[in-house]
Amino acid sequence: MTILVIAEHDNQGLKGSTLNTIAAASAIGGEIDVLVAGQSCTAAAEACAAVAGVTRVKVADDAQYADQSAENLASLVVAQASGYTHVLAPATTFGKNFMPRVAALLDVAQISDIIAVEGADTFVRPIYAGNALATVQSADSVKVITVRTTGFEAAGQGGAAPVEPVSAAGDLGLSKLVGRELTKSERPELAGARIIVSGGRGLGSGENYHAQLEPLADKLGAALGASRAAVDAGYVPNDYQVGQTGKIVAPELYIAVGISGAIQHLAGMKDSKIIVAINKDPEAPIFQVADYGLVADLFQVVPELTAAVG
Repeated sequence: MTILVIAEHDNQGLKGSTLNTIAAASAIGGEIDVLVAGQSCTAAAEACAAVAGVTRVKVADDAQYADQSAENLASLVVAQASGYTHVLAPATTFGKNFMPRVAALLDVAQISDIIAVEGADTFVRPIYAGNALATVQSADSVKVITVRTTGFEAAGQGGAAPVEPVSAAGDLGLSKLVGRELTKSERPELAGARIIVSGGRGLGSGENYHAQLEPLADKLGAALGASRAAVDAGYVPNDYQVGQTGKIVAPELYIAVGISGAIQHLAGMKDSKIIVAINKDPEAPIFQVADYGLVADLFQVVPELTAAVG
């Protein structure tokens, strides 16, 4: 078996999701090639080569891959897919953008969001917002798979894979990036943070969200997250959202403040190593997944907690 992993990167370095996807490929077994498509992406390719388990790194360095448009990237992946038994990418916005196109062009069914590998053709994925797990077996000649990054520990370092260039597949000219707005923050990136302080509708307003949670997050060196209810209410921007329709996270510590624990939110954070919930409603569903629960008024205990953190 030979597996092709599509690297998520920013041309300068790898995203953590790529390391999780390589780990999933290692669980399948066989040789692992990594495809890096971008512009001036030598640094990202070299980072791939240093990852344990990688057999070879393929680099498509061309201006048409600078913005990693779904059409051009899918065309490249299909052109490189011959001879591979599996094609893997992270189940992030990056992978979700182009992998369905790859599956369609290869005329196979995509297996989405896997969290475990039971065999070369058998995988486990969550369904019903994570309330059930489906074991899926594929008879397709090539398995097109997206990997939920929280399901696999990141691959380590220590590799020394060769790096070789590959030809661009040709610019399809079907779309053009006209602008990109990136959120800039000194806080850790939400999807990869070790600690997350997350707030819900119980905070009452955006002003309360920032006043209550930012000091605690600052002391903990944490990222800030939110439930969909808080995002929909306008407390914080959409990129703060944790849940089934937001970011899937699994930090070492997740502190949920004023979050009731709707099933869609739980689907995005229940794999966190330690979950701390603060809510005044003792019947809140969040307490069913919490390791530590505090039934109290958040406006009283969050400042006390912040003061107690060294």
